[in-house]
Amino acid sequence: MTESHLRSVVKAVSWRTTGTIDTIVVSYFVTGQFKTALSIGFVEVFTKIGIYYVHERVWNKVKLGRKPTTDDYSI
Repeated sequence: MTESHLRSVVKAVSWRTTGTIDTIVVSYFVTGQFKTALSIGFVEVFTKIGIYYVHERVWNKVKLGRKPTTDDYSI
């Protein structure tokens, strides 16, 4: 079973949304400046979506932990 490119993109975006909110909160606590925290969050969201997408596509090719699907019937 493999994942489509669209599924990988949607997963990347949903994960990065969560991660970016975390980054903005942590950046705010570190810097004390909301504008700086938003700037950091804005930049990292795009770089990490790309990195996550590549990561997912690589892992999609790795067989470790995957089990072959068996058909319940054949024609």
